[in-house]
Amino acid sequence: MAPPDKEEIILKGIPASPGVGHGPALVFLQKALDIPSFEVSADKRDHEIERFEQALVETRRQISEIRDEIRDKLGEEEALIFDAHLLVLEDKALIDDTIREVEETGLNIEYCLQQVCSRYIEAFQNIDDSYIKERVTDIKDVSHRLISNLMGHTHFRIGNISDQTIIVSEDLTPSDIASIEEGKVLGLVTDAGSRTSHAVIMARSIEVPAVVGLKEATVRIQTGDILLIDGYDGIVILNPSKDSLYRYGKLKVERQSIQRVFDAEIFKPSQTRDGHKVELMANIEGFEDPESLKKCGADGVGLFRTEALFLRGDKFPKEEEQFEAYRLMVETFKPHPVIIRTLDLGGDKTIGSGLMEYLEDNPFMGFRAIRFCLENTEVFKTQLRAILRAGTYGNAKIMYPMISSHKELIEANQILEEAKDELKASGRDFDADLQVGSMIEVPSAAYTIDLLADHCQFFSIGTNDLIQYLLAVDRVNDRIAHLYEPNHPAVMRTLKSIIDAAHLKDIPVGVCGEIAGDPLYAILLLGMGMDQLSVAPTALPEIKFMVRNMNMKDAKELADTILGLDDPISIYDHLRDFYSHHVGAEIRKHL
Repeated sequence: MAPPDKEEIILKGIPASPGVGHGPALVFLQKALDIPSFEVSADKRDHEIERFEQALVETRRQISEIRDEIRDKLGEEEALIFDAHLLVLEDKALIDDTIREVEETGLNIEYCLQQVCSRYIEAFQNIDDSYIKERVTDIKDVSHRLISNLMGHTHFRIGNISDQTIIVSEDLTPSDIASIEEGKVLGLVTDAGSRTSHAVIMARSIEVPAVVGLKEATVRIQTGDILLIDGYDGIVILNPSKDSLYRYGKLKVERQSIQRVFDAEIFKPSQTRDGHKVELMANIEGFEDPESLKKCGADGVGLFRTEALFLRGDKFPKEEEQFEAYRLMVETFKPHPVIIRTLDLGGDKTIGSGLMEYLEDNPFMGFRAIRFCLENTEVFKTQLRAILRAGTYGNAKIMYPMISSHKELIEANQILEEAKDELKASGRDFDADLQVGSMIEVPSAAYTIDLLADHCQFFSIGTNDLIQYLLAVDRVNDRIAHLYEPNHPAVMRTLKSIIDAAHLKDIPVGVCGEIAGDPLYAILLLGMGMDQLSVAPTALPEIKFMVRNMNMKDAKELADTILGLDDPISIYDHLRDFYSHHVGAEIRKHL
């Protein structure tokens, strides 16, 4: 409870790992390395390179130890995160660029490495993809450890703390989370971060509540302050009152009970009470363990993001490497579909040593996704051949990202036919009838559905990008983030027009953006006529419970009401009230 002279302060962030935590704060500020810069004579530069090689070996040893520790503690799936760290140390482009920096500048290896890593980090931060941006933390984590080893510094481990605390930091790395001992950390609070960071993924694995993206947590909170954190709604309460502690004590027990209610129906059919079947699919990144994904109860994979495969090394992955990754997922979910999205990296980078080649002023609308693939046809065909071959092991489908015109779709399909011809000529098996789909995330595509429908078999709406393009709002710009409104009337009407236009052409349409995993919007999407929802595996239990405990008739009436409203606040209030009245009531019955 807060001391009498301290006022309760409520801070709002991003809910990252569910749960409620209460205890004293420990403000953990990662000390910035004071990296010296000095000239190294020509006859001693070989020694600098030797030091670099020794530090690489030592850093690999340390990270391998952490990986083994996490594997034993949490399992192989979580340990895979550190494979990405080890691959950073194997990145030939990074190593060669660092050595070249020493040779060209004549400066010490620590400083040169820091300069090279800074350029890489800046390039990744300019990419309009939240998953890729979060990989910046991996590079920072590895480079910090590597430079520390070069400078002979020891590494502080959060796991060394002796008391139960809530860690407050600017950001946390997977290495930080790996050192946490069970029961010692009551929660995590950070200024930066997002739901997709590797550190947050690990926090969820060890079931530690986390709230990220608070911006000024390390300024507002001091070590010893009492905190109460709500990882469900992204709230941190500084100096919680007796009333708040009582309320959240009840909430903690209630949330655990509700989750058990959701989990009880996870393997039951995705069907409404009045008999309407709904395809509930999973969005996956490519690093997940297929067997664990089967336990989430998905009707297949609605979005397989392939970018992770392309970021594992300093070169584009070969056909066999891609084929094995796609085959494994297709076999796992057979006979359910696995929709594999082709490469969707921003055009402001290529892989490896070409990283800085395509920096652009406006990467949001630049040389990216399908635009990159149509100009790099060999890279594109390699991926298409791998997917076509994987299709013989189950039910694979191809989906093109960022299609803005039917001409792009036609051109992509022509390259697909070339890939088929090459496989046929080489005598390799492939699925000649594999279905093709288009993502709808650009307004020009949203309003030419009738033209696109003649060249594909399904649509999937990427609402994250579609909303930002419709409203001219950069969703990662903090100054205007409040203008990013999924409940804007323009968004509602555009979604409905896409669905209606697709159905006129007998083309099924789904949505794989974040709003599909939001129970408030999921009901609305189904009421509008959406055929499929694809969500994060962790969101599936609640969405499936919602589907199984609602009537499609009610959802359609909700959609009709929402489409008649002209105010975002009114729209949100109606969605919230509907959920509370229809779904919330069902949850209470099951408790």
